[in-house]
Amino acid sequence: MNLKERVKYLIDKALKENPSLFLIEYSIGKGNLIKVIIDGDNGVNIDDCVILSRAIEHNLDREEENFSLEVSSCGIFAPLTQERQYIKNIGREVEIETTETKYIGVIKEVHEGKVSLEVTSHQPKANGKGKTTITETIVLPINNIKETKLKLKF
Repeated sequence: MNLKERVKYLIDKALKENPSLFLIEYSIGKGNLIKVIIDGDNGVNIDDCVILSRAIEHNLDREEENFSLEVSSCGIFAPLTQERQYIKNIGREVEIETTETKYIGVIKEVHEGKVSLEVTSHQPKANGKGKTTITETIVLPINNIKETKLKLKF
């Protein structure tokens, strides 16, 4: 088993012990720098990262292969990439980009690989001046989404 396979095995094993956490991505770069990014249904705290880091580090032999290890959460500015991330953000405002257009709306439901997004727009009135507010629900397959980012309000 090569280093990448061993690391993936150790990540999977550690995450099975805390099923609320899930892997976003991992990589092994130049100089055997192992980067692991996780997320959680209830967020990720420093202890979650420490536990995963130890589960990997204590099961790899530095005499066999030297490495550096970074374990972190994906962060609030990272795009959503997995269905579980969409589920955990139901009720939050997001900006979704597809190949055709961009939508800004609130995630209302996530089911079977599709996101229901409530989008509000202002359309010109048919008669007279002014605009009318229209709210519609758009259903987008997650695999057709190029990028989704949370819209943060301060």
